[in-house]
Amino acid sequence: VLCQEAVALIRNRTRLDDTLDVFAVHGVGGIFGTVMVAVLGAGAWVAQIGALVIVGVFTLAGSWVLIRLCALAVPLRVDAEAEFNGLDIATHGERAYDMNS
Repeated sequence: VLCQEAVALIRNRTRLDDTLDVFAVHGVGGIFGTVMVAVLGAGAWVAQIGALVIVGVFTLAGSWVLIRLCALAVPLRVDAEAEFNGLDIATHGERAYDMNS
């Protein structure tokens, strides 16, 4: 339920383009699980929150580096027309799904 609500919140209230809702499902679920280990387990709050911060910073830094390296090789955005029409039309010249049915 928490991850479902996170999906709705991130989709509707932010400008993030998380197509597969990866952060809302895996990130929020992982953060919740990490905190709940301290709540329901031995109560090692400092260790759990510290690990959460360390992993979060490492993940953000690593992702930023990888995105920058990928951006050197290929463009990461499409033009406005291709985004409006959809990448199926721009890339393949046809839609993946029949929207008229």
